[in-house]
Amino acid sequence: MDTETIRFSRKDSTQFFKTLNKRVNEYFKVNRLKKTGNWKLHLKTAVMFTLFLAPYFLILTLGLPNWANLLLTIVMGVGMAGVGMNVMHDGNHGAYSNKNWVNKIMGGSIYILAGNVYNWQVQHNVLHHTYTNIHNHDEDLEAGRILRFSKHAEWHKYHKFQHYYSLLLYGLLTFNWAITTDFQQMYRYTKRNLAYGKMPKPFFNWSRLVVTKIIYLTIWIVLPMIFMDIAWWKILLGFFIMHYVAGVILSVVFQLAHVVDEAETPLPDEQGTMKNTWAIHQLATTVNFGTGNRLVNWFTGGLNHQVEHHIFPNISHIHYTKIAKIVKQTAKEFNLPYHEYKTTRKAIISHFKHLKELGKNPALQYQ
Repeated sequence: MDTETIRFSRKDSTQFFKTLNKRVNEYFKVNRLKKTGNWKLHLKTAVMFTLFLAPYFLILTLGLPNWANLLLTIVMGVGMAGVGMNVMHDGNHGAYSNKNWVNKIMGGSIYILAGNVYNWQVQHNVLHHTYTNIHNHDEDLEAGRILRFSKHAEWHKYHKFQHYYSLLLYGLLTFNWAITTDFQQMYRYTKRNLAYGKMPKPFFNWSRLVVTKIIYLTIWIVLPMIFMDIAWWKILLGFFIMHYVAGVILSVVFQLAHVVDEAETPLPDEQGTMKNTWAIHQLATTVNFGTGNRLVNWFTGGLNHQVEHHIFPNISHIHYTKIAKIVKQTAKEFNLPYHEYKTTRKAIISHFKHLKELGKNPALQYQ
């Protein structure tokens, strides 16, 4: 995966992005709004952290029956996904606040979600947002060999069943963060000198990773074993269930924006140049879903407005519903694609149909 070989076309005779950027900036200027979060985001932050952490303290202190602990563990998983999509995501994009220290704190919430700031910013901000849906460059398209998310990926016989077993694997997303993924990514990214901003010193980076993992496992596993009169395996099971619920939610939301029929997976030419400019590439490779549903808009942190997010990642998600009208109208004026599914249900159906298509033997499809 050599990101240095990829370049985006500089030929934009229509001046799409220049026009769009001017119109969006004008919207914020006329309405006297900051592009970062406001009280709505602050209130949502309190709600998401409450969903995530309040059940933990209830389980730890009240001695509840097993069925109640199970329900609270599921709620924690929902809250965990909510914090990730609404707080951590905006923070690590520098969109939560106009104060850098606030963004660092909110972005740092990934440490209690089992992740790592450095790894996440490289994979998401650098690789995914720059090389969206480009095979061998966007790591969000990679899931080892067990899932095939791109028509350019290697095909295996078991992929013909992936639309059945994929959901079972989606739940392992954050659990893998906690156990293996962060160590693998840090080794890979450090070796390639990848960073979002200034490259951190390897010793400091590795030390922080190890220390935060120890603290994380102490909070979520060791302390419950000390303070709760409950079998150790039940604590580990609850830990797994929390992660599994969060993993399913996060994975499905992520996939609906890029691994669907409408999203293109273009490749560069022999010189490593993409046919479109970066902004137009984002329109072609990204899809919105369920934007008319207030609950989906609120809970997913604007990740259902992926078109707006990919073109303006430094704008807080609380503004996406408004600027979406500008983006959609401008794309239409310049005869450019603006992909969206009216409902989340249609996007989910499209995703699993797409997985089924990608699971077919490519050699047989082109005979």
